[in-house]
Amino acid sequence: MIHSEESVAAELDRVRQRPPAEAAPPVLAAFTVDVADGSPEVYAQRVRRVLSAALHLACTAEFGDDDVPTDEFPDWFTAISAREGEVYETFARDGRTAYMNRSGGNPWSLQNWIYRFDPDEDSRGWEFWDVVPVGPSRVRVWVDSWGESFFGSLYLLWLLYAAGASHVEGPEVHKASTWASEVRGG
Repeated sequence: MIHSEESVAAELDRVRQRPPAEAAPPVLAAFTVDVADGSPEVYAQRVRRVLSAALHLACTAEFGDDDVPTDEFPDWFTAISAREGEVYETFARDGRTAYMNRSGGNPWSLQNWIYRFDPDEDSRGWEFWDVVPVGPSRVRVWVDSWGESFFGSLYLLWLLYAAGASHVEGPEVHKASTWASEVRGG
């Protein structure tokens, strides 16, 4: 799926502000995230801040052979993606370990991760939809996967773990009404 300027701009809007229920497609995919630090709201802010920086670059940067600027990314995400030193926030360090245990792979470098948001990159089979707290230490991260239950999501998992997840389940496809019900608290 190649993302258009309009679709990336709409995705950036959803990162910054919850979309209205009537804007939802018929189905969405959800990742259920256990938050290690116990604060779903803080966790959701971390995820939104990183995605906001990535999608802003997708709207404005020239993706080519050079590195794209990283100054909009939070320090904790830049540090955990650097693979150098151990100057990480505890939540990010623990999330990094959990990601490596789940995926069996290495952490993502920041530039490699950012390049997944190049609008011409066709491997990103999802768009962010919302993050909804669903318990005292649990959130659900909703994405539009165009009805697909299987799509490239290792770099999304990297963000979810690096932001402080202790465990991530999914993706699972649900009717959009499930998301709308969770937003309403029901």
